[in-house]
Amino acid sequence: MQHGYDEPVYLISVVAKVLSIHPQTLRQYEREGLVEPSRTDGKMRLYSQKDIDRIKLILRLTRDMGVNLAGVDVILKLKTQLNEFEALIDELRLELERHQGKVGKSIIKHKNSFDLIFYDEKKI
Repeated sequence: MQHGYDEPVYLISVVAKVLSIHPQTLRQYEREGLVEPSRTDGKMRLYSQKDIDRIKLILRLTRDMGVNLAGVDVILKLKTQLNEFEALIDELRLELERHQGKVGKSIIKHKNSFDLIFYDEKKI
């Protein structure tokens, strides 16, 4: 059966086994606010594939790069903010392209999550 990326389907014991970590580590990540699993009516934690990917990132940062959990929290918040900014930039680019004919030609270049927008001399 195929489950959605955000659908909570995995019990804590399954996630711990798959990722080779202790369930207490997952509980700690939840206490620290690094991951927020869903809960069943019986209060059992259920993790989605999105949660598992986030935990994998946390493990990479802590195990492979030596980042402590406070650092992980900062990195995850910055990553979320960067994703929001990229979505906003995409929206603004589309809006600019819609109005491009009205305000003159512009050249839009996209490289490595940074956008450079060059306008010609016509006034808006």
